[in-house]
Amino acid sequence: MLFGDPSKSAPYVIRAKLPDGYNGPRRTGTTTDENVTVIKGTFMIGKGEKFDAEHSETLPAGSFMRMPKEMRHFAWAKGEVIIQVHGVGPFEVNYVNADDDPRKK
Repeated sequence: MLFGDPSKSAPYVIRAKLPDGYNGPRRTGTTTDENVTVIKGTFMIGKGEKFDAEHSETLPAGSFMRMPKEMRHFAWAKGEVIIQVHGVGPFEVNYVNADDDPRKK
């Protein structure tokens, strides 16, 4: 967390470091728009509930992507990746498979 609190109705900035091969849980979207800047590496993103590497968009370092709230998507990393996510909360992730939700572990 760089700034703010994503659970509050206010601006926030999050930075995340993802290891090579990271394959995040499928998400049915978030409760607010998600603004993603790729700081390092190659971040792969795809639309839909099912992982499909063939239909992923390549976002190299320096790329920016805005994902509208509730956009169903998946993401993975080619090499070590650092991303920064910012927006206005409250920000909550909704998972395709409820068992993937880290808040339940």
